[in-house]
Amino acid sequence: MSGFPGHEVITALVSGRYADPFSILGMHLTSEGLEIRALLPDASAVTLIESKTGRKITELNCEDDRGFFSVLLSRRKKPFRYQFAVTWHEHTYIIEDPYRFGPLLQDIDSWLLAEGTHLRPYERLGAHPDVLDGVEGMRFAVWAPNAQRVSVVGQFNFWDGRRHPMRQRRENGIWELFLPAVTIGQLYKYEIIDCNGETRLKADPYAFEAQMRPETASVTRGIPAIADGDPARNAANGRHQPISIYEVHLGSWRRHVENNYWLSYGELAQQLVDYVKYMGFTHLELLPINEHPFDGSWGYQPLGIYAPTRRFGTPEDFRLFIDAAHQAGINVLLDWVPGHFPGDEFGLAKFDGTSLYEYADPREGLHQDWNTLIYNYGRNEVRNYLAGNALFWLERYGIDGLRVDAVASMIYRDYSRPAGQWVPNHYGGNENLEAIAFLRYTNHTVGTQRDGAITVAEESTSFSGVTAPPDSGGLGFHYKWNMGWMNDTLRYMQLDPVHRKYHHHQMTFSMVYAYSENFVLPLSHDEVVHGKQSILNRMPGDVWQKFANLRAYYGFMWGHPGKKLLFMGNEFAQWKEWNHDVSLDWHLLDDTDSMHSGVQRLVRDLNQCYRQHSPLYDLDYRYDGFEWLVADDAENSVFAFLRRDSHGNEMIVVSNFTPVPRLGYRIGIPTPGRWREVLNTDSQYYNGSNMGNSGELHSEQVPSHHREHSLLLTVPPLATIFLAREA
Repeated sequence: MSGFPGHEVITALVSGRYADPFSILGMHLTSEGLEIRALLPDASAVTLIESKTGRKITELNCEDDRGFFSVLLSRRKKPFRYQFAVTWHEHTYIIEDPYRFGPLLQDIDSWLLAEGTHLRPYERLGAHPDVLDGVEGMRFAVWAPNAQRVSVVGQFNFWDGRRHPMRQRRENGIWELFLPAVTIGQLYKYEIIDCNGETRLKADPYAFEAQMRPETASVTRGIPAIADGDPARNAANGRHQPISIYEVHLGSWRRHVENNYWLSYGELAQQLVDYVKYMGFTHLELLPINEHPFDGSWGYQPLGIYAPTRRFGTPEDFRLFIDAAHQAGINVLLDWVPGHFPGDEFGLAKFDGTSLYEYADPREGLHQDWNTLIYNYGRNEVRNYLAGNALFWLERYGIDGLRVDAVASMIYRDYSRPAGQWVPNHYGGNENLEAIAFLRYTNHTVGTQRDGAITVAEESTSFSGVTAPPDSGGLGFHYKWNMGWMNDTLRYMQLDPVHRKYHHHQMTFSMVYAYSENFVLPLSHDEVVHGKQSILNRMPGDVWQKFANLRAYYGFMWGHPGKKLLFMGNEFAQWKEWNHDVSLDWHLLDDTDSMHSGVQRLVRDLNQCYRQHSPLYDLDYRYDGFEWLVADDAENSVFAFLRRDSHGNEMIVVSNFTPVPRLGYRIGIPTPGRWREVLNTDSQYYNGSNMGNSGELHSEQVPSHHREHSLLLTVPPLATIFLAREA
């Protein structure tokens, strides 16, 4: 029989170790006619059926009792559509043959994927519902260039790697297969015989849904529909807009009291969204919701970066949660982690037996701090996997921006590594040129493909041009966390007020470099864990002074140039450090007259004041939007500065970081007129001592601070006041 496979080939096929199943299985035109071959383990009988007529043509011969069947149709020369009627354990099923379908990946997609420039690789790789030749099913594709064999395994084939080996596209290392009758919601993985002959069971890197941990299978799921953009949301991300971000870990913001179980996406869509709107925040930032195996990583060690975590519901539920935030006028940012991934066996590590996604050299590919693996940014397919993921969340879920985690660890090869334990770049330097190119490419892609979307860098060094455009040599982020401001000001605030005059510069130094980048001022989750204590507990003094210090600090923060970010719990001054395993201490707000309720009211009013007064945000990133009025009064620990918008409106911010009231404190001002006290952190409403300026002040033509006009103020103890110039 012409072209009939030998016993060795059948043995390799049956044992799941034949790399080219399409050369054997399916329909083949031979010199003697059409030959149809099938591998159907445990089948007792197989009948060939013509799909068009439903007519039974002939029985297939069992050539090997391990499940290899074939038949030669010597009188037929023209290929036709067919099905099998297969008898398993006395039950007969009509099935389509996966090996009668041609290649799936188009040439242009193959080229772009190999080149690393496919904007949406998730549309071609992974599992996708499809209809081929009138047959419904699921097409699968996975990149594993060094594997000896790859099979799709799942609920639909008894997790048996022999049944559905995939076609290898040798030009790009992608394996593909269309499986008829596989539907949405079924579990699957890839069974890979790697380059060393070892069998590995891997989750799909491009899966849109995953099992609830600790289970690790992928779940077949249709790709989410493209989310419409919105001009108002786009505008709300702009540099000239008020941006006040509430940073949230969904698993511990609030939990069910009766069993400490998580809220669902649906419950969060009501409770969290309503709360964020009530508090006046403009943006909601989520700690990573990509699927991750370990709760204690807070999502920062993701393995299913295309799948919203199943902890809180389905992908559809997550989409509705995002929609609810948008309907409430809240933009949503997502923490995104392209810097590293855990080495769990079911994930990306040694995917095909080689260091496929990670650098092979542990001096490049292992994060010693976190015991995680580092992506190989120089590999086209890895760059495509990550950059495509950034666009995926923006396009398919309507996420308004990404906060990129641990950028410094990506762009420096010697990050947290002693001498001799890192590999220089080819110029001999310590910069990871591949990672820098990847970030520029990703930010450029986001900027050109998703109007109004932003990226925010958590970058803790003085790397130049983080928020400069890529074509100007920058990394291309829209904003950067100001870690220097956070560290300096927190160190200052932790000091006893009697010592603060010796560290005055820590509150003013940030203005030296304030316009080098587009900054966000962050008081993030990192500041309330690992023994650092809560923000409140880092304040000095007795209970009243702790709260007063905190209120004054928040006032200074909201007045200072830069967008704002506050981690959950900080807005009502939680005593304890954040614990990801339990809810925030909402009981602290049961008493509406408590100090905690006072801080919550202050943060709400700060947000409202911030949004209502454009001098506090309009010119955040221009020199003419800020002017020091009092920068050198270290003895009294008083700071005063003026904020200005593009229309000439002005706001004065004055802070007193001692418990001594400053009565009759004169400050020079550039513009005379009437000024109104629009916010005072010492107000009785916030549980302060209620000292202030009786609502209104008038300037005097009395020189002070090198200016011809001045204001005579009462500056309350441990407080910040905002004064708006009246027209």
